[in-house]
Amino acid sequence: MSILYPNGEGKTFDMDYYSSKHMPMAVSLFGESLKAMSIDKGLSAGAPESAAPYLAVGYFYFDDMKSLQSAVGPNSEKLRADVPNYTNIQPVIQISEVLKPE
Repeated sequence: MSILYPNGEGKTFDMDYYSSKHMPMAVSLFGESLKAMSIDKGLSAGAPESAAPYLAVGYFYFDDMKSLQSAVGPNSEKLRADVPNYTNIQPVIQISEVLKPE
């Protein structure tokens, strides 16, 4: 599961809070179903000195959709309630399958 925070005029994002409070809270809520977590901090787009299209992207890795749903579903309200503590951005969520090259 990817949680993307689009950049734009007037958008704010507190990376310190996100990385030291919000994501660790999510990890503890998801428990053993969560296999890994990572964070991307947007630096720029392809061209030098260009604004990053996303200020941050959070990733959570689960074995399968059932594990994701059982971990995230009961905790989504608590996690959503914490969002205003670090950003004014409406996050975009994408659920994907991670493929490994053959």
